[in-house]
Amino acid sequence: MLFWLLGSLGGAGWTDVRLCLAVLAVALVVCLSYARTLDAFAFGQDAAAALGVSVARTRLVLLCVTALLVSSAGAIRFVGLVLPHAARALTGPGHARLLPVTALAGAVFLVWVDTLARTVLDPQEVPVGVVTSLIGVPAFVAVLYRTRRAR
Repeated sequence: MLFWLLGSLGGAGWTDVRLCLAVLAVALVVCLSYARTLDAFAFGQDAAAALGVSVARTRLVLLCVTALLVSSAGAIRFVGLVLPHAARALTGPGHARLLPVTALAGAVFLVWVDTLARTVLDPQEVPVGVVTSLIGVPAFVAVLYRTRRAR
């Protein structure tokens, strides 16, 4: 149970890949359809509402999509917390480009981290969630520090 809570790709099979791919495809289509709305939210809720965005409906839909994605990600959540900030540095603030780049960067990052987790203490496997946390916590603290400093 502890190994599962820390995150692992060790027991994943092609059935899991197909399920995650289906969830990701649905979520990405929904999020991309809300890309302009998400851009409007960059100016705040009031500005988005003034631009004609249904704030309550948008929040509900995107909260449900986020819950769906998080439930399929398991304990490997630091990927979703840190990589959007790195991807934004590459693509800029527009969500139409940011969302697919973040999804691709997350997949590549997770493969690299899984490879590292399986090889660094060979033959013992380190849970992927531990490695993502070791990378994600300092990066997340840096993002929080930079955001707080900008205010």
